[in-house]
Amino acid sequence: MGIIWAIIIGFLAGLIAKWITPGDNKPSGFILTTVLGIVGSVLATWLGQQIFGGAQSEGVGFISGIIGAVIILLIWNQLARRRA
Repeated sequence: MGIIWAIIIGFLAGLIAKWITPGDNKPSGFILTTVLGIVGSVLATWLGQQIFGGAQSEGVGFISGIIGAVIILLIWNQLARRRA
């Protein structure tokens, strides 16, 4: 059940990050939105552990997942802009 919960939270975090972040070069589709949110959550967990010294088993909250997804989306937009 944990993996399904992570996918649902990742999808919601990806949707909110896409809504918050300006720009036209956004990934679209269910799969990319979900991957964006999950990767953002993983990034936020890793950054939180590096900055605050958290334990490896600690997860990330929903807000942190959104922040991580926004960071990933901003990086995505910069890479897409350089290709165009």
